Amino acid sequence: MQIIPIFIEKEIEPSDNISELIIKSSELNNGDIIVIAQKIISKQEGRIVSLSNIVPSLLSQGIGSQYQKDPRLIELILSETKRIVRMKNGIIIVETKNGFICANAGIDESNVKEGHATMLPINSDVSAESIRYNILKQTNKNVAVIISDTFGRPFRMGQTNCAIGISGLNPIIDYAGTLDSFQKILRVTAIAIADELSSAAELVMGKSLKSPIAIIRGYTFKIEEHVIDELIRPEHEDLFR
Repeated sequence: MQIIPIFIEKEIEPSDNISELIIKSSELNNGDIIVIAQKIISKQEGRIVSLSNIVPSLLSQGIGSQYQKDPRLIELILSETKRIVRMKNGIIIVETKNGFICANAGIDESNVKEGHATMLPINSDVSAESIRYNILKQTNKNVAVIISDTFGRPFRMGQTNCAIGISGLNPIIDYAGTLDSFQKILRVTAIAIADELSSAAELVMGKSLKSPIAIIRGYTFKIEEHVIDELIRPEHEDLFR
């Protein structure tokens, strides 16, 4: 399996066409998996906000004072939040309107102009599907697309890249009902391959290498339609809710 970085020197703007940038920057094969950093999707879709345009509520001012955070940023976080999961030690963990559990509702001030922040795409599945369709239309190459973002993990140090949008592949391989090497029936083993592929791609993408896109080549999978919600644990199975 190969992981091939695609370098994009220019700053992504709403006028850019990410599909065309990928096509111009690389030679694609059928069965490639294209992993794209959420940040450039958000920039292209205009999901950048100037904090100077935000008027914080009294709640945001109170939280900002308690956690030594910009209340305008808190207001932006709350606007993208379905529920607050935990606030402690200056960290705000929320469930976003998309159903993701992450810090600060995925809102990020890195790799954007001072005083600005990016929000997650409104619907990353739609973003991934649009890019995949355009590539197929222009090149006749059938690929899968994953949009990834960096999330923390509740029981382990460090962050990893996770899938927040998919098109063209099943995000989970379910081994339930198959036999292990001792001929025992596996009952609950399901591997989140979309997350594992996202983490693998991050090894060549980095945070400051100007490589917001990577091609994963040589991984065997079947092209099929699925949605990112399949990776979100249902509420009735969440033991920590």
